[in-house]
Amino acid sequence: MQWLARLARARAVHLLALSAAVWVGLVAVQPAQAADPVLVGAGDIAGCTVSGDAATAALVAATGGTVFTLGDNAYETGTARQFTGCYGPTWGRFKGRTRPAVGNHEYLTAGAAPYFNYFGSAAGPKGKGWYSYNAGAWHVVVLNANCDHVGCGKGSEQEQWLRADLAAHPTQCTLAYWHQARFVSDDTHGSTPQVGPFWDALYRYGADLVLSAHAHVYERFAPQTPAGKADPAHGIREIVVGTGGESHYGFGTVRPNSQVRNATTFGVMKLTLHSNSYDWRFLPALGKGFSDSGTGTCHGRP
Repeated sequence: MQWLARLARARAVHLLALSAAVWVGLVAVQPAQAADPVLVGAGDIAGCTVSGDAATAALVAATGGTVFTLGDNAYETGTARQFTGCYGPTWGRFKGRTRPAVGNHEYLTAGAAPYFNYFGSAAGPKGKGWYSYNAGAWHVVVLNANCDHVGCGKGSEQEQWLRADLAAHPTQCTLAYWHQARFVSDDTHGSTPQVGPFWDALYRYGADLVLSAHAHVYERFAPQTPAGKADPAHGIREIVVGTGGESHYGFGTVRPNSQVRNATTFGVMKLTLHSNSYDWRFLPALGKGFSDSGTGTCHGRP
C-alpha cells in the first residue's frame, strides 16, 4: 500500500506544479505580440492561355496577409468572362483578402466595368479606382494610373484626393501602388511621366515605397526624387513587379538608380511591414531562378 501513498503524493505535487504554471501563465506571462503585417502580390497576372499565373498563385497561397494586385489582372481585355474563367481559378481564390489596382488592359472593356464589378468595394469607388487603407503602422494608398480615363495631373480630382488623404494620415511609413511605373527600363512600355504628380505628392509627404507593374519585368530602384535623382535620405524606392505570370518583356536602356533587374522569372513580392521599416523579398515561381531581398527604413518628410 505504500506505493499507492507515494503515487498519490506524486500526483498531488504534479497538480500543484501544473496549477502554479497555469497561474503564472494567467498573471505573469505577457501575451504574444501581433505579427507585423504582410503584403504579397504582383501585376500583369492571368490569362486563359498561360500557366505562369497558376505558379505565382501557388506562392500567394503559401503566404499569409493581404494580397495586392498591380493591374492587368485578367488578359486580354478584362472582360467579365476573363475575370471569372482566367483570373478566378488562380488568383481569384484570394479575392477575399485582395486589395487590387486597375491596369490598362481592364480599360479595353468600357470603363473597366468588369474589374469594378468583380472586386466590388475592395477596388475603391466604382469608376475611380483610388482608395487607401492601413496595414499596421503603415498607410497604404492605391491609385489609378490610367490617366487618359481618370486624370492624374496636378489639380485633378485624383491628385487632390491623394494630397488630402496623405495630409489626413501623417504616418511615419507610407506605401503606394498602381499599374504604370513612373520609372522602368523595359524595352516595351518604358517610364510613365504622366504619373509624376503622384510622385510629387508622395515625396512631399514623405512616402517610402512605390510598387508598380505594366512592364513585364522585375526592377528595383534606389530611393530617388520625383525627378529621378538619387536621394538616400528622403527618396522613394520604386519596385516594378510585372511578374504575375502573363509574359516577359526585355530590357532596353537602363535608367539611372536602377539597382536590380530580371526579365526571365515569374514571381511575387512579399513585403513585411514593421513599425519603422520594411523587408522585401521577391519569391520566384516554383522556387527556382532569380530572387531579391532587402530592408528599408521609413523616413520623414524632406
